[in-house]
Amino acid sequence: MAALTAWFWNERFWLPHNVTWADLADPEPGVEYPKAGHVLSALPLALGIFAVRILFERFIARPCAFLLRIQASGHRVAQPNTILEKVFTSITKYPDGRRLEGLSKQLDWDVIKIQRWFRLRRNQDKPSLLTKFCESMWRFTFYLYIFIYGVRFLLQTPWLWDTRQCWYNYPYQTLTPGLYYYYITELAFYWSLMFSQFTDIKRKDFLIMFVHHMATIGLISFSYVNNMLRVGTLVMCVHDASDFLLEAAKMANYAKYQHLCDMLFVGFAMVFVGTRLGIYPLWVLNTTLFESWEIIGPYPSWWLFNALLLVLQVLHVIWSYLILRIAFKALSRGKVSKDDRSDIESSSDEDEQVVRDPRKPAVIHRHPTTKGENGTNGHLTLGTWAQEH
Repeated sequence: MAALTAWFWNERFWLPHNVTWADLADPEPGVEYPKAGHVLSALPLALGIFAVRILFERFIARPCAFLLRIQASGHRVAQPNTILEKVFTSITKYPDGRRLEGLSKQLDWDVIKIQRWFRLRRNQDKPSLLTKFCESMWRFTFYLYIFIYGVRFLLQTPWLWDTRQCWYNYPYQTLTPGLYYYYITELAFYWSLMFSQFTDIKRKDFLIMFVHHMATIGLISFSYVNNMLRVGTLVMCVHDASDFLLEAAKMANYAKYQHLCDMLFVGFAMVFVGTRLGIYPLWVLNTTLFESWEIIGPYPSWWLFNALLLVLQVLHVIWSYLILRIAFKALSRGKVSKDDRSDIESSSDEDEQVVRDPRKPAVIHRHPTTKGENGTNGHLTLGTWAQEH
């Protein structure tokens, strides 16, 4: 274990040339540097955040939802059928054409009726609009709070106005209480998302978001350990700038305020693209790649840190393309369209047909009607996006 620890915390990997862990261990009185042990304090704080979330959703979000007339119920229940239930629970939730034909003969039902039963049964396990509204309201509240805190904190720092300050005298940069609180709170929140992801609404991008949260936790922890906190605060603030707008758009959608939802989503798209494709590469990547090279020079963990930030930029480009497609549809068609990861299927019985995609099981598709059959008064639900960072 000692050999493994020594290998993992190799000074030549983590720190610039001619700097050792001993140099950072005992600073002068009144001065403190980040230590690896500090990140462990995020774990009990994450449990506290998770507990606060439960109380918030129950005593604040739910009453707000009821004021907006968002109810707990929402999905039609499939009629009881032992044979179909056995197929649904034991074999497949998305029967193919051959199985549908076999069930049709066995039950003397037409194929469309069986397709409808499976769709209703799948939706029956989906969370209600009330549950989704409470989840979005919690995330909206936290994202808005941490963004406001980050902006207020950064306005008092010299590196907001001159990013070269991120690297002067590095890594001998003092850890202030505000900097510690900002970093550990962000880290604890993403740990709480890791805990709650197994109890939250299950969506098709569960695995992607799991990996995303793990990567975010790793990046925050890594930048804390080797004292890249200054530039780390810039990265976090840029990524927090748009998240609360997306959650606000979801809340408006669940409350059936479609025009407000569209405006919020278009605003989210503009902020997302502006921060992730404008400010992030021109401001953050510029200082991590070029200014830091000039002031402190590259070393092994510097390459890893910048590689992760560049991978993040690639994801920003992909996400921006997908978001702009939805925003364009909102402007051209008058409502936000459902993305591929939506967690609710249509329950209308009109205009049904089997869509066969070689990458996915057979599912039901329909042309949307003007009624509210899909549980949101005709408004299509927003999917979740993996930015959060």
